[in-house]
Amino acid sequence: MVVGLTGGIGSGKTTVANYFKDLGVPIYIADIAGKSLMETSTTIKQDIIELLGAEAYNDDLPDRKWIASVVFKDPSKLEDLNKIIHPAVKKDFEEWKLQQTSDYVIYEAAILFEMGGYKACDKTILVTAPMKLRVKRLQNRDGSSVEEIQLRMNNQWSDEKKSALADFVIENVNLNQTKAQVKKLHQIILKTIKN
Repeated sequence: MVVGLTGGIGSGKTTVANYFKDLGVPIYIADIAGKSLMETSTTIKQDIIELLGAEAYNDDLPDRKWIASVVFKDPSKLEDLNKIIHPAVKKDFEEWKLQQTSDYVIYEAAILFEMGGYKACDKTILVTAPMKLRVKRLQNRDGSSVEEIQLRMNNQWSDEKKSALADFVIENVNLNQTKAQVKKLHQIILKTIKN
């Protein structure tokens, strides 16, 4: 069984994913896989250079800050970049999934709904948090400016739009409460599998 986990930037998806991991659930983080494939796949590298130019790579490694500065200002370029990376991530995930032995796995992706990835999931979980808290978390995490954060948020669907498609919603404000919600959800998912 595949459970999709998503949430807007700064909502705390990774925190929630780690709580599931603590319960023994294997976690596949699409963002990390995508970054790794951008470094290791020559096909992806060639496609990105073709799309964005040679500046996209520095010493054989992707210049993520530069790439972000270009694609988050141009929705069509962002869409084209996603079309390069997402099919490769999907294939990588399918191979990874075959090696897992647990009752279910979690597929964590920032744009699970936006890219239609939720259709390949049996259940989906949306992680939410108030906008002010999300901005504060991102500023603390990577020193992003409010403008940079806003640019990224503008390229993601609103929580309201995602909530309509999600099977479960975890509000991640208080970490103890979040952990409790994860434990409860874990039991619900296990019950669903056994029925």
